[in-house]
Amino acid sequence: MAEMMTVKQASERWNIFDSRITKLCREGKIPGAVKDGKSWLIPVDTPKPADNRYKKQPNKLKQEKLPLPVGVSEYRVASTQYYYIDKTMMIKDFLDERPMVSLFTRPRRFGKTLNMDMLKTFFEKSDEDTSVYFQDKAIWNCGERYRSYQGKYPVIFVSFKDIKFDSWDLTFEMLKAVIGTEFERHFELANSDKCSEMDKKQYRKIAEREADIVSLSGAFDVLSRMLYRHYGQKAIIIIDEYDIPIQQGHSKGFYDEVVDFMRNLFSGGLKDNPALAFGFLTGILRVAKESIFSGLNNLVVNSILDESYSQYFGFTKSDIEQMALYYSAKDKMTELCEWYDGYRFGDTEIFNPWSVINYFKNGCKPRAFWQSTGSNEIISEVIACADESIYERLEKLLQGDKFRALIDTGVIYPQIKINPSSIYSFLLVAGYLKAENAEISSSGDFLCDISLPNKEIKAVYNKEILQKLNAIVPQSSAVEIQEAIYTNDSKRLQQQLRKLLLQSASSFDTVGELFFHGLFLGICAIFDDQYYVTSNRESGEGRFDIQLMPKNNSRPGVLIELKSKKDLSKEQLDTLAQEALNQINERQYDTEMKTHGITTIFRYGAAFSGKNVAICSESEMK
Repeated sequence: MAEMMTVKQASERWNIFDSRITKLCREGKIPGAVKDGKSWLIPVDTPKPADNRYKKQPNKLKQEKLPLPVGVSEYRVASTQYYYIDKTMMIKDFLDERPMVSLFTRPRRFGKTLNMDMLKTFFEKSDEDTSVYFQDKAIWNCGERYRSYQGKYPVIFVSFKDIKFDSWDLTFEMLKAVIGTEFERHFELANSDKCSEMDKKQYRKIAEREADIVSLSGAFDVLSRMLYRHYGQKAIIIIDEYDIPIQQGHSKGFYDEVVDFMRNLFSGGLKDNPALAFGFLTGILRVAKESIFSGLNNLVVNSILDESYSQYFGFTKSDIEQMALYYSAKDKMTELCEWYDGYRFGDTEIFNPWSVINYFKNGCKPRAFWQSTGSNEIISEVIACADESIYERLEKLLQGDKFRALIDTGVIYPQIKINPSSIYSFLLVAGYLKAENAEISSSGDFLCDISLPNKEIKAVYNKEILQKLNAIVPQSSAVEIQEAIYTNDSKRLQQQLRKLLLQSASSFDTVGELFFHGLFLGICAIFDDQYYVTSNRESGEGRFDIQLMPKNNSRPGVLIELKSKKDLSKEQLDTLAQEALNQINERQYDTEMKTHGITTIFRYGAAFSGKNVAICSESEMK
């Protein structure tokens, strides 16, 4: 029998973390390895396993059209197996300026993670020749000056995008796991003779998820120092979606704990770190005022209002035109623009990449594919504090208007209750608004014309923002109102709405039609198992306010038209309710229902003036 060595002996000989060797043995990737009780024995003449942390470059699929990268955020895969829009000139722009630490703030699903993985793939040292992933890209044609940076640096890469927990204890455990996984990826450091025993002790503690809060807060400092000593080259640190745990901390009540931890974590890795080559961060918010980057004078912020890197997050019009041509959908450009264009990042017109990809993936049928995966709870919180002027402006946005507003791209979570008008800043950075004609105000903030960018956001805006108003409706009241609607009891419906308004917030006195529209939509939402609830859709000769289309034709269909005016008498309010009912009939809003064979239809005209309400109704039964 061949002479054998233990896993520990192999670890020392190959300079590989012993837990990785055990994993390779278990997976059958070390020839001749045999199980000896709970341990493994390996032939002493076995060569060191290759560094297979990265997959070999796969061949492009041989098919007529490349598939679309829905949810693909790994650069190697996206750029070789899918239709990929080349964003590698971002590397050139960075190398031309070379800021020490760069922060990119963009909405969710606008390509931040894919771009960060692209940077990692380009810069990181590896046993694999990763230049093959760039030789057919724009950056490779820029000359040796730029190509010389490829594969040059050790890289630390972590993403906090999935750290969404309800407590600080769970959040800290997940931070330990995410950071520990990145430590383990650099297994060559565990037994490096170039690193100090103290650092290797810290390394093992963090890699094995045994670090306390003090040790973990110094993780980037330790790992970058060890990489620098091992490779003789300073490290790049990339932190993707850094602000997700901070948002969770604000929403769930552990804000101070998470901010304190992040401040120490980033300070150790990004502030006055002699082992740092460059740093990159992404997120929705800048959060600079929260002192997370306190004293970090080498930070360059690239927000959605800045011109730098504006074309690299999302798709440009030129990108879309090429994409439409490739997928034989050149005739769909107008529809694409109406639904998914309209964003403005710096001086560049931008399309929503997530939605465009899904549009082509789903046979070029337009609908609202995009949903913000963050900030919804924050927006709900702001709406709960909103006053009359906020509601009126939200209503104007939905009607297609624009207005000038002060935008703070560094808006912070604690400002929300103090300053409800910060909702515009949150809506902008979260992707719900577009900003044009930006000017720097005397306070250093931006003064912009803001509006809804496209049809998709109108639908999302209505669903994700306006329906947040239903949180103020007690469940018992909602049930009473639903029953009245379903039984065509206009008197009971009027009484229950009046009761709700009298018992609720004083801001109801002055809000407009937008508020009541959102209120009704929220109440109708529970009908979802029996009805398709739609809003602001064309039918007949106009657009109805709310429609409940039954899933079973034996149930009645429901149409609701809403109107609101201030300071009306009872007689004037009754007249306004009748006008709303007449509008349903005159504009034939029931056309869609009749087309679907609905024979019983309840029509409601609802009028509001402060806390007063009037309901007119009629039914059609055949």
